[in-house]
Amino acid sequence: MNWLPNINGQTLIAGPCSAETEEQLVGTAKEIAKDNRVTMLRAGIWKPRTRPGNFEGIGVEGLEWLRSAKQETSLPTCIEVANPDHVFNALKYGVDLVWIGARTSANPFSVQEIAEALRGTDIDVLVKNPINPDLNLWAGAIERLDKVGIKNIGAIHRGFSKYQVVKYRNDPQWQIPIQLKQELPDLVMIGDPSHLGGRRSVLSELAQQALDLNYNGLMIESHLSPDKAWSDAKQQVTPSDLTKLIDRLVYREESGATAETKLKTLRESITDLDREVLELLCQRMEVARSIGQIKKENKMTILQSDRWKEVKNETTKLGVENGLSDSFLSDYLSAIHEESISQQTKVMNE
Repeated sequence: MNWLPNINGQTLIAGPCSAETEEQLVGTAKEIAKDNRVTMLRAGIWKPRTRPGNFEGIGVEGLEWLRSAKQETSLPTCIEVANPDHVFNALKYGVDLVWIGARTSANPFSVQEIAEALRGTDIDVLVKNPINPDLNLWAGAIERLDKVGIKNIGAIHRGFSKYQVVKYRNDPQWQIPIQLKQELPDLVMIGDPSHLGGRRSVLSELAQQALDLNYNGLMIESHLSPDKAWSDAKQQVTPSDLTKLIDRLVYREESGATAETKLKTLRESITDLDREVLELLCQRMEVARSIGQIKKENKMTILQSDRWKEVKNETTKLGVENGLSDSFLSDYLSAIHEESISQQTKVMNE
């Protein structure tokens, strides 16, 4: 069950990346509140930046503005907290929900300090996925909050950092939040297309993907003048564009008799195909072992760089032409190559 403020089961959290001025924050809040599908106001009060010298948040003064925005619009409010002092001030100024950011959730010491500061309170808490793709680290942060008695705990999927990400700012790796939901079936999951995408042009597709995966809602950054924003300007939208984005979203039923029948059939097909793929992989490794034997007999090195480069390029081209992503093909081919080398190494050392 979605315990967050919601309409028809869907939560929509919106507001500026950063509280910059009282006029900007309250003005944005009033505009987004005109769309009654927005259920909660967000704003960054403290901004943990990757490198010093960038705007790091207005601080406690912004909590006064946030309280004024709540009074003007009746929207519940939420902010990010990164230490016990942030928690203290959030509670002092009547913030309704706090979330733990990606940089903080990656540090169990910091999460534990925040959890202790929250002990004995009834405030709602969301946990963003850690920067690195670590399911246990994400689940562990949630468990730490649960152990101090926080009743309403949810998660925010904002994607994972990767050295080179072409399409999105952060790599979605959708399978990780899906696995988290399998471990914690009742967990509220919120999609954060703003941080996933990093730019306005991809917000709609990422928001729809989150809804199609049965997320409980979305967090989208909105600003009166996005291009003039003091932080993350490219990923924020105006309140009017936010409404247009919401209008385009399609809310699908989770199940239905006909849909379930079709899904059952398709899932059975996937099971059969997975079995065939595995059998082919086993056959491939058998051939690799035979190649290893020939290399051993002829005192050849295991790694044949030119041959591997040729195979990789040809296979990647074929995969891309058939709709597979470069990143998937890179991971898949690297894994196969690594296993092939391992199999040949065993043969060489027998």
